[in-house]
Parts: sequence; structure tokens; C-alpha cells
Amino acid sequence: MNSPTRYDLDRAALGAMLADQPSYRLDQLWSGLYEHRLEPVDISNLPTALRSRLTEELPTALEPAAESTSENGDTVKWLWTLADGTQIETVLMHYPDRSTVCISTQAGCAMACGFCATGQAGFERHLTVGEIVEQVIRAQRRADERNRRISNVVFMGMGEPLANYDATWATVERLHGAFGLSARHLTVSTVGVVPGIKRLATAPLPVKLAVSLHAANNTLRDELVPLNKRYPIEVLVDACREYLEASGRRISFEWALIDGVNDRPSDAEELAEIAFDLHAHVNLIPLNPTPGFLAQGPPAARVAAFRDELARRGANVTVRRNRGTSIDAACGQLRANVAVAAPTRR
Repeated sequence: MNSPTRYDLDRAALGAMLADQPSYRLDQLWSGLYEHRLEPVDISNLPTALRSRLTEELPTALEPAAESTSENGDTVKWLWTLADGTQIETVLMHYPDRSTVCISTQAGCAMACGFCATGQAGFERHLTVGEIVEQVIRAQRRADERNRRISNVVFMGMGEPLANYDATWATVERLHGAFGLSARHLTVSTVGVVPGIKRLATAPLPVKLAVSLHAANNTLRDELVPLNKRYPIEVLVDACREYLEASGRRISFEWALIDGVNDRPSDAEELAEIAFDLHAHVNLIPLNPTPGFLAQGPPAARVAAFRDELARRGANVTVRRNRGTSIDAACGQLRANVAVAAPTRR
């Protein structure tokens, strides 16, 4: 990587950069960057010369490459180009009661889940703290246009957050401390990186953990989630139990429903047993289409039947409403090597 970008530097590092300035300049800069989300040149209580200097010394990490907006304007997806030419995507979703941004922690993904477009594309590199944090800042600037405040951040974009643990956790701390988001409104997703789950169990901020399970037996999960061969179901469940006991925080299991693959009564029975034992919440996500995986999500009736069977067996379950499917912005569809464009209005 080249020199640090604007949001790579923590408060202490920015203070060192401003060592030749009065101490209150740091408060002005910090507030301008995080509370007001301004470009350095627009932080009006800083001297003009300092603003020019900071613009040069604190470059932006994300260069807009393309943007897609759903027909009703409630979902926006950005394709960003980073300093080395790598590309990533970010998705902003507005709901009646909240606004959520889905951020990437890696360019590509090494987990190789076949039904996920990011996994199909392969891994390029980890993102830095600044590259992750700036996605939230940029999304909030857009949300400001609708007088909306981002209330939730989900680490569910491109990449495996717990494979880039240090940058992910530093981002959590920055969003909590500088951006002012409650840790309980920050959700970290993983396909089952057990060492990361164990680290998260003892972390000081009560973020939410979402485990992308997708299968509840090793034979099927080995096929759908190759990481299961390293950390099989039994090991993953033990780590989740350790997390639950250490943190007291409820776990969510994400389950991409695939027609004829993991939507059978036997799958519901296996999933319900694990979820009930761990007091976990199950999010059912009918599979979103991707170019490299031919299977589809089940018909609505089978989704409902699977949900009802889980509930009958005592599991806490909801069906997630897909957002952004028309612009390839829904779960499992982020793939930054494909150009995006706004859908045609009908």
C-alpha cells in the first residue's frame, strides 16, 4: 500500500501530524472528518493554508467508478477504485425505521463459497482501516441528502471480516468512538473463522455476530462452504458456544436457502437443533442469483414451509427481505470486477 489515506490515521496519529499546530486544531479536524463528514478543504474553522496541506497529506481512499440505484431509490450500490486499482463495492439501504450500510473488508474473498459472487471472483487483498471506514463516511454523506442517519453497519460486503480481524476491529472502534454508532448496531459476519470468533468473544465492545452457516451437517457444508473442511460444524458450534458464554450476545445464523439443496425437512431439523441449543436467531435468505452458480432460491411456498418447520422446532427465525437484487446489490451478489449501471425504469 502507499501512504496512509484520510481515515487510516487514528486520533493520536492525526495529532502527531498537527504537532506544529495549536492543540485545539486536532478537535476541529476530528470533528470535521467524522461529525460533519467534510473534506479537509471544507473544514472552515481551520486556516486556509492548513486545509490545503491536509488535502494533500490526507488523500481519499475511494474513487467513484460506478453507481447503481434501485428504482425506488432506497438502495444504492457503489463501485469504488482504490489507489492501487483494486475495486470494491458498498451498499446503502434505507428502510422505514433505519438506514443500513453494508461494507467490504477485503477486495474479493478467499473463502470460495460457490453460491457467492465475491467468492467466485477470488481474493485480491485485505482492506485497510481507512478504506473500510471511508465506505461508511461516503454512505452517510449520501444519506444526509435524505436527512437520514446511518443507524446500522453490517460487515457483510466483499470479503471475510474475521480473516482481516485487526482492520475490522479497528474499524469497529472507530465507528463506535468517532462516528458515534452503538456497538450493538454493528454486525460482524463470518463463514466460520473460528480463531476470529474466539477473539471476538472477549472483545470489549458488544458487537453482533452473524455466522453464515448455510448447512448444518459436514457433508453438505463442505460443499457449500469450503472453510468447513478446516473448521467443521462441531468445532464451529463449540466456538459459537464459547462466544455466547463469554459475551452473552445472541448469535445470528445466516442461511442462504438453495432450491433442492438445503431447504429439505432434514435440513430444518439439523438447523433447528443447533439454533435452539445456542439460543440463536436464524435469518433465512432465499438465494440471490449469481453468474457462477446455476441453482436458485426456492419458491415462496417452500421458503415459508422451511421457516414454519424451524419455528415448530423452537427456533427463532425470520425471512430476510432481499434488497437490491435488481442492481446486484443483495446478499452474495457483490462482485467488483463487473461494471454496474442503474436499472432501466419501466
